[in-house]
Amino acid sequence: MATFLVTGATGLIGRQFTRLLLSRPDEDRVALLVRASSKAKLAALVDQWPHSDRVTLVTGDLGEPLLGVSETDRDALRGGVDHVVHLAALYDLTADDEESIKANVDGTREVVGLAADLRAGCLHHVSSVAVAGDHEGVFTEEMFDAGQRLVTPYHRTKFEAEKIVREQDQVPWRVYRPAVVVGHSETGEMDKIDGPYYLFPAINRLAGLPDVLPLVGPDLGDTNIVPVDYVAKALLELVVKPGLDGHAFHLVNPEPQPVVSVYNAFAKAAGAPTITVQLGEGLSKRIVGLVKLTEHIPGVTIARDAVMERFGIPPVLLETMAFPSVFSSAETRKALAGNVEVPRLEEYAPTLWRYWREHLDPFRARKHGPRGELDGRRVIITGASSGIGRATALKVAAAGGVPLLVARRQHELEEVRDEIVAAGGTASVYPADLTDEDSVHKAVDAMLAEHGRIDMLVNNAGRSIRRSIRLSYDRMHDYERAMAINYFGAVRLILAVLPHMSERKFGHIVNVSSIGVQGIAPRFSAYAASKAALDYFSRIAATETHGDGITFTTIHMPLVRTPMIRPTKIYDAFPTKSPEQAADMVMKALVERPKHIGTPAGQAIGLAYTLTPGLTDAVAYQGFRIFPDSTAAGGSGGLKIGRGEKHLSRAAMALARLSRGFHW
Repeated sequence: MATFLVTGATGLIGRQFTRLLLSRPDEDRVALLVRASSKAKLAALVDQWPHSDRVTLVTGDLGEPLLGVSETDRDALRGGVDHVVHLAALYDLTADDEESIKANVDGTREVVGLAADLRAGCLHHVSSVAVAGDHEGVFTEEMFDAGQRLVTPYHRTKFEAEKIVREQDQVPWRVYRPAVVVGHSETGEMDKIDGPYYLFPAINRLAGLPDVLPLVGPDLGDTNIVPVDYVAKALLELVVKPGLDGHAFHLVNPEPQPVVSVYNAFAKAAGAPTITVQLGEGLSKRIVGLVKLTEHIPGVTIARDAVMERFGIPPVLLETMAFPSVFSSAETRKALAGNVEVPRLEEYAPTLWRYWREHLDPFRARKHGPRGELDGRRVIITGASSGIGRATALKVAAAGGVPLLVARRQHELEEVRDEIVAAGGTASVYPADLTDEDSVHKAVDAMLAEHGRIDMLVNNAGRSIRRSIRLSYDRMHDYERAMAINYFGAVRLILAVLPHMSERKFGHIVNVSSIGVQGIAPRFSAYAASKAALDYFSRIAATETHGDGITFTTIHMPLVRTPMIRPTKIYDAFPTKSPEQAADMVMKALVERPKHIGTPAGQAIGLAYTLTPGLTDAVAYQGFRIFPDSTAAGGSGGLKIGRGEKHLSRAAMALARLSRGFHW
């Protein structure tokens, strides 16, 4: 029986190692170091492992002196710990120096201090083959500082951490250097995107091509990949074997694996074309050299990195995908004595691929159901109780989507929901006031609790005010009310759903704006300004969330015959779209996800203002004279030309037809 103190038991290797450790017939005692905030999570995990009664949780933190272990706990452990197994580290090639140093260097220094304080029998430090840096040729288990260049913070800090362990003389030590660790060869279990997993989204895109299509690829060098279950088994075997102190062990594949072969193994599992023709070494080096030259061309670098980010590939992978070193593992295999063997990647690649598709694919939220783009999508629709919102909800449900209906009046939303359910669809009701922060967050929280996800958002709810500025001198509240719902309400809801969409790497937001924003709409200074504010917010938000797979569509909607325009009686004679026609525009935005949807008239008005702003002002002024403020807005309601609000003059009708759909 032995006593173990393990750090990093919640990590990928740590979970596998600790479970195997507790499965041994020896009645080992195991103390697991855990942060206070993770104690409940680890306790639940331990309950699933064999012989959990042998486990003691010790509160600590890698960033604290002596790992933050209390004096009481140290007194209880001192002199009784046979093995300190240090697995906790930051395994992230994209991490910066500061966080890498804190976790990997400072943390290891405190582990050494704690092991010395406890008078531990041996410190087992899990390092990485990254310590070899850019060393070319064979890198043996006895080698350490060979003058190699360390290309990333991860490489540098793993080297410094191992150096601390090697140079201290207070506790006997052993060092273990795993290669690139992938998921479990039997279950596929993996906890993060790393190594070859960065290539999976690109392979997934290629899976749409015929798998018999031949591909030509350069020789990208060799890598080295091992499954986590091999690492855990080999580590346990070496930890408990006597007589190995002062040695390093390479937990690697015995033979280097060409990057092209690794790609082909996963491409075959995905049903994607494999590389059947490989370019010669000389040509391949020239191609790789040209790619590296792009690092010195700012514009090309930005474009290259943008494309890679779209696939979820960090640019640093270009430097670290292949190993210049060949890792010798003769001594490790001798110590393992054939008890633990590395499985062939080709045999377990399909298992890793399936697990990734189901659990780790950062873009899995983008997949839709078999009936089309909206099948199974959860779509928030504001202003869903009537007009465009109601018509859109009916169409979304008919296309297989699930409308999440939002408006202030619950009973009206329930009527829309019942209509959808009667037609064989599904919908949910979330009454909310978009001008109230708590109300919006309560609704979004309820949606996530009941549906688990939000895929799309249609900001349709709005407030229209048609009133000339000269009638608004003492009506500042008109502008505040318009902004409250049309801009702040929409932005409030966008901000509430963006974190969720960013986490899932997918989301689409449709903003129903106005044709009035494209030109000059007299008497709509409050309404058009609030819509224009949302237009520009969305333009900027689209750039910042591009890497998260979130897209925006702005619809410059023409005049639609809804309850919102009823107070303006002259619109009775205007050519307008029906709510169903407007909903078709929203559906196009949801299905095709373009940046903008509008009408020819709106685009012509916008172009006219760009090319001839003075003339456009003059024409708009005539419209301002012809079409009066309505009685509801405080005007006379009488036309300057013609026979009244409902009977427009020929000039008025001509202007209305010429600017079809425009809000005069």
